[in-house]
Amino acid sequence: MEATNSTTGRMLDEYFRQTECGIIAVYWGQNAREGTLSDTCSSGLYKIVNIAFLPTFGNGRTPKLNLAGHCDPSSGGCKKLSDSIRQCQRRGIKVMLSIGGHIGSYSLSSANDARQVADYLWNNFLGGKSKSRPLGDAVLDGIDFDIEHDQGQSYYATLARALSDYSKKGKKVYLTAAPQCPFPDRNLNTALSTGLFDYVWIQFYNNPSSSTAAARNGYVPPQVLKSKVLPLVKRSSKYGGIMLYDRYYDKQSGYSSAVKSSV
Repeated sequence: MEATNSTTGRMLDEYFRQTECGIIAVYWGQNAREGTLSDTCSSGLYKIVNIAFLPTFGNGRTPKLNLAGHCDPSSGGCKKLSDSIRQCQRRGIKVMLSIGGHIGSYSLSSANDARQVADYLWNNFLGGKSKSRPLGDAVLDGIDFDIEHDQGQSYYATLARALSDYSKKGKKVYLTAAPQCPFPDRNLNTALSTGLFDYVWIQFYNNPSSSTAAARNGYVPPQVLKSKVLPLVKRSSKYGGIMLYDRYYDKQSGYSSAVKSSV
């Protein structure tokens, strides 16, 4: 997943669960001009915020967080986000860590490798304990799978199961995913088939018949989304809302503000 020159919206499909009403989810972290995490949550527009990204992990790699110009994880500069994360959660907003992304160095080489990555995520971002927590001591609500590389795809199911098992220790670990349009998704099909994911937001923009080229001039105005798209997709019992990539473009366009009442 990468930034484009306009707000990119995708239908949010609540994969195996149902929700009473639609929500808006957004990605935050890849543009220093998008404003703070605290401001993102205080806008009142979103119910889920995906912190993007952890683009390096697995196969012996040292996991690395990348938050563009917001802070420097290597110097501990992102620990300051803990207060903002807790502020978001007090507002009833789930804050997730998105792993993967369009650009990154990640893969899983074995089931054991997947379990080791799960342990790292638990101890460094979720309810575990580690001295090197990149975002400080705040406990995130779960992990978002934005897997766009096809190495080791069969082991993401193991990763999902290992993360889900941590829910047995108390606080639920939410799992979300951003598969691409073709079904079954070649990178996430085995993971999604576990039935463990709480929300799935599909990338309807970069594959047939939703090509990247078409997306350049295929912008759906808010009024069209409200009058023609949402009435159709809301008929599905799996409908959960919409997701926007990313906060910067949403802030510039006012898209979520324009559609929120209809979602």
